Amino acid sequence: MSENKISKKAALHIWEALLPVVALVAMLGYNVFVFKDDAISGSNQFVLLLGAAVAGVVGYFNRVSFSVMMDNVGNNLKSVSGAILILLLVGSLAAAWLVSGIIPAMIFYGIKLINPTVFLPTAVIISALVSVATGSSWTTSATIGIALVAIGEAIGLPAGMVAGAVISGAYFGDKMSPLSDTTNLAAAMAGTTLFTHIRYMAYTTVPTIVITLIVFSGFSMNYSVGEVQGTEVLLASIAEKFYITPWLFVVPLIVIGLIVKKVQPPIALLVGTLLSVVPFVLFQMDILIDATSGSVVQQVYHYFMGAITTGVEVQTSNNVLNDLFSSGGMSGMLGTVWLIICAMVFGGVMEAIGALSKISEALLSLASTVFGLFASTVASCLALNITASDQYLAIVVPGKMFEKAYKDKGLAPENLSRTLEDSGTVTSALVPWNTCGAYQSGVLGVGVSEYFVYAIFNYLSPFMTLLVAAFKIKIAQISAK
Repeated sequence: MSENKISKKAALHIWEALLPVVALVAMLGYNVFVFKDDAISGSNQFVLLLGAAVAGVVGYFNRVSFSVMMDNVGNNLKSVSGAILILLLVGSLAAAWLVSGIIPAMIFYGIKLINPTVFLPTAVIISALVSVATGSSWTTSATIGIALVAIGEAIGLPAGMVAGAVISGAYFGDKMSPLSDTTNLAAAMAGTTLFTHIRYMAYTTVPTIVITLIVFSGFSMNYSVGEVQGTEVLLASIAEKFYITPWLFVVPLIVIGLIVKKVQPPIALLVGTLLSVVPFVLFQMDILIDATSGSVVQQVYHYFMGAITTGVEVQTSNNVLNDLFSSGGMSGMLGTVWLIICAMVFGGVMEAIGALSKISEALLSLASTVFGLFASTVASCLALNITASDQYLAIVVPGKMFEKAYKDKGLAPENLSRTLEDSGTVTSALVPWNTCGAYQSGVLGVGVSEYFVYAIFNYLSPFMTLLVAAFKIKIAQISAK
């Protein structure tokens, strides 16, 4: 916040700070009512700009210059440039893994090996393990998450339910992994050590993931094995179009290995895309029957480059698989990129006029008790995820703002770091215009409104941290020295 240019003349009243938020929520609500699931296709993006306009009018009457607002918008856009690059590369990776047979192989072996009656809790566990290993919920969704959603759809499960299982597991791993950027950030902002933070998070995170697994186990029981009959037909249709071999998993293992070795995600994703040419040439050349004429090299280049940029649809003899074996490539991510840009415009103007800091101050003033302090932190993280549209701001701003308040009440810094993660990190995926919500929706091909109710771990985590605070369970105090 201190690095952003905020007009010193902007002394907002709380109602002025909340006015753009109320206007945005009202407009988004009506827009979704009218457009329903199509709202994310473009109208929500324009509504975000209208919300920014309302914030701009408030700023104008408080003598915040247009140039200051645009400077903050520029800073916000700069902060998400890495995320936008990752989104585009994820689009290319998904298409590359489709035509090279990697995703079909994941679906093929997944259908054969995973017991459909326990598929949902298995999806949670697999996603959690991959996320702990990589430290990234985004990488988890872009790799194993895509395959799990496809497998779930193939065996008759709702896409939103499977996506909720994937996201629940992915964010559990993201929170508990020492490789996670948000985990390191939360510990740093609160002033505690990384592993102290992780150990302390276990008091709320482990019970939450256990409840999540129990709920998904209950969901699985509602889908009898009879509903997944015909899997042999699916397997035959996959094998008819793609050459399936365990060697196809070499590329995903390399990508995961690069992430574990702390190679930057854009580099790892680019390597994963380029390496996919090898299995495509070795195993999937039959796809080129429908390709353009010319030399083999020209055909491979034309088909592969077209797939990763503008998308591809691989037709099989099974209509269910035809829906699964399609990818928009990089162009398929442009709608999500558009949403992120518009969300950053709204968040940047809100920062510039001082609305975010005013809302945060109001929340802090309510923290007269220990529970009130925890509740104010949670509310602040949620408010920033909704208004600033970025999980990093939802960790950094409350972390700076509440650090002294926790110390004044004799609370150890890990109380703050845990609350930041329990509310700032995980709820970001539940806001459609947040960078995380837009990313998860775009990568998994499932709208936030579809998976929201099933992202159990994500919306249960803030309640768990408040429950622990209310009953004063394991509330660490600052030790006297």
